[in-house]
Amino acid sequence: MNDLSPEEELTQLKRELSKLKLEANLRKSLSTQLEAQKKIADQAKEEALKKSEELEGISGKLAKYLSPQIHEQIFSGKQSAEVTSSRKKLTLFFSDIVGFTSISDELESEEITSLINFYLNEMSIIALKYGGTIDKFIGDSIMIFFGDPTTKGPEEDAKLCVEMAVEMLEKMDELKGSWGKNFSLRNDLEIRIGINTGYCTVGNFGSNERLDYTAVGGTVNLASRLESVANSGSICISEETYLLVNSFFKFHDPKEIDVKGYLRKIKYYELDRDTKVDNNQIITLTGNGYNILIDKEKLTQQEYTQIKTAIDNIQAQEN
Repeated sequence: MNDLSPEEELTQLKRELSKLKLEANLRKSLSTQLEAQKKIADQAKEEALKKSEELEGISGKLAKYLSPQIHEQIFSGKQSAEVTSSRKKLTLFFSDIVGFTSISDELESEEITSLINFYLNEMSIIALKYGGTIDKFIGDSIMIFFGDPTTKGPEEDAKLCVEMAVEMLEKMDELKGSWGKNFSLRNDLEIRIGINTGYCTVGNFGSNERLDYTAVGGTVNLASRLESVANSGSICISEETYLLVNSFFKFHDPKEIDVKGYLRKIKYYELDRDTKVDNNQIITLTGNGYNILIDKEKLTQQEYTQIKTAIDNIQAQEN
C-alpha cells in the first residue's frame, strides 16, 4: 500500500526522471568519447602504417648504397653508427677494366654510363652469390672482401673469393662479342683481378656526420697492387692466399714484385684457369693432434720415404 501523497509521488517521479536523463546523457557522452578515441586510434594506426611504409622505402633505398651484409647488420641493431673498427683476417679482392681510360675517350657519356652500370651489375650478382661484402665501386674498379661481418674461416673465405673471381672471368668470356653490339665497343671488355689475405682494420671510418664501412691496411694495398700487375683476364693472388687455396686450384710458377712499403720482394701466383684440380690427387687427413694435406701429383719418391719414415718412428715410439 502506497502511503505517499500525490505531491510526494510527483516529486519522486521527477527525481527518477532526472536520474534517467542523467544516465542517458552519461551514456551518450561515453559513446561520443569512445567514438572520438576510436577515431584517434585509427588515425594513429594509419599514421604508424604510413611511417612504417616510409621507413621501409628508405631502408630499400639505403640498401642500394650498402652491401646487403652491412645493411642487415645496421637494421638489425648489430652494427652501430659510430666511428669504430676492429682487426680481422680478411681476403681482399680488387678488379678493374683493362684500358678503361681509352675506352672512356671513345664513347659518349651516356654509353659509358650504360656500359659501366651493366658491367657492375653483372659482377655484383656474382659477388653476392658467393657472400662477398661489396665495399665500394671506384669508377670501373670493384673492391670486395670476405671475412666480415661474417666469416666461414680464413680458408673457406679465401676459397670462396677465388671461386667468385673465376666465375667473374667466365662471365666476361660469355659476354664476348656482345660489347660492340650493345655498347659500341671496338674490342671486347677485359678485366684483371688481384687477391690477398691478411689482417686488416675493418669498421666505420669517417666523421660523426659521415661514415664509410670499409677495410684499410697493408693487406688492402697489396691486393690492389696485385690487381695492377695482373694481365688481362687473369687472377693474381698473394702467397698468403696461395697457402690457403693451393689444394683447390692450380697455379703457374710464382713471380716476385717490388711493392712500396715492403723491404722484401713480394711473391705472387697467377691462377691457371686451363688446368683443373683433380680432387682424387689430394689427400686431407685431420684429427686430434694431426693435420695432413698431401698432393699426390707433386709428391716425390724422396718425400714419400720421409713421410713413411716419420710414421714408422711414431709407431716405434708408441711400442
